[in-house]
Amino acid sequence: MPSTTRSRAARFMPWPASPVSPKERLRSAAGALFGLLVTGLLGALLSVTFPLSPALVAPMGASAVLLFAVPSSPLAQPWSLIGGNLVAAFVGVTVAKLVADPMLAAALAGAAAIGLMMSLRCLHPPSGAIALTAVLGGPAIHALGYGFLLWPVLGNSLLLLAAALLFNNLTGRRYPHLAAPTLGSHQTKDPPPAARIGFAAEDLDAVLKDYDRVLDIQRDELVTILKRTELRSFQRRSGQTPCGQIMSRDVIAIAPDASLSEAHALLRAHHIKALPVTDDHARVIGILTQTDILDRADWTRGRPTIGLRRRYQLAVSGATAPNGTVKDIMTSPVRSVSPESSLSEAILLFAEGGLHHLPVTDPQNRLAGILSQSDVLVAMLAEG
Repeated sequence: MPSTTRSRAARFMPWPASPVSPKERLRSAAGALFGLLVTGLLGALLSVTFPLSPALVAPMGASAVLLFAVPSSPLAQPWSLIGGNLVAAFVGVTVAKLVADPMLAAALAGAAAIGLMMSLRCLHPPSGAIALTAVLGGPAIHALGYGFLLWPVLGNSLLLLAAALLFNNLTGRRYPHLAAPTLGSHQTKDPPPAARIGFAAEDLDAVLKDYDRVLDIQRDELVTILKRTELRSFQRRSGQTPCGQIMSRDVIAIAPDASLSEAHALLRAHHIKALPVTDDHARVIGILTQTDILDRADWTRGRPTIGLRRRYQLAVSGATAPNGTVKDIMTSPVRSVSPESSLSEAILLFAEGGLHHLPVTDPQNRLAGILSQSDVLVAMLAEG
């Protein structure tokens, strides 16, 4: 096929998508099944109890695609779903009452709904179908009048949203999307380490303003993707020394049931800032740092204790009752590297996570050493 023909054909072919695992595809499909089934069954129950019809409107199928397949999309957030559907329903009902010709009314309703949703920052593509449903839905929909906004539109939207909140968070997907907390911040004007390389967030804002198009991705996620791309590029180009070559091997570790006073004494006696927490088989189950002791422990008569705030946090998380031991304040799970991991992999973890120490573990997760930022700095100087 000639190159020009191929290039024209490519315009109608699926665009190259980011890799998605079979597990994620199954999760998305299962979420849609759960969400639509719950919405439909509860909608049918409400329709029997109250004279509300229909139980489920077709645009909810399109909403389910967003809420369960791309829950981090700006178009899938709660305000986009609820606000977009209500705005579109209101526009559709109003236009249907004012314009007699159904085709003209449908076009006007769809266009006006898009304009209002963009102005109110609640753009939700399936809402376009809601506007058309209000115009072309037939006598049953027209008989509802503005009641169409409350049921089925608002009712279906709230049921589907509740299902998305439950399913996504239970399966490990944060929903609604919230900007990730800034890691490694010292509450000063200095940005975290990963933000000090490459472009600044202000650069991206300026480019997006010039680009002047709606992007189906959150700004903070776009920043994260681009920053990680820069770090991966560095990883590919440098830092190939194995971590096992530069790690500290004579590591002071501590058991999860050791007292906080014992942990504090070890940190002071050895002039170190982190203690890997290991079980009876030397497997790493957490890490205790000076920051953990300062942030998560209270001090009584010069000794670290578990205060009411930390007790409440542990109770909410479902942890066992605190007894003033290391497991009550340690960081777990903990990021680690293997002795064979390259120095660049460790740099990536340090930069992205705001970390200062990384346990080095063998394939059985047993403690083999520990790597600090100082170790990495010395190794980078040696490589240079």
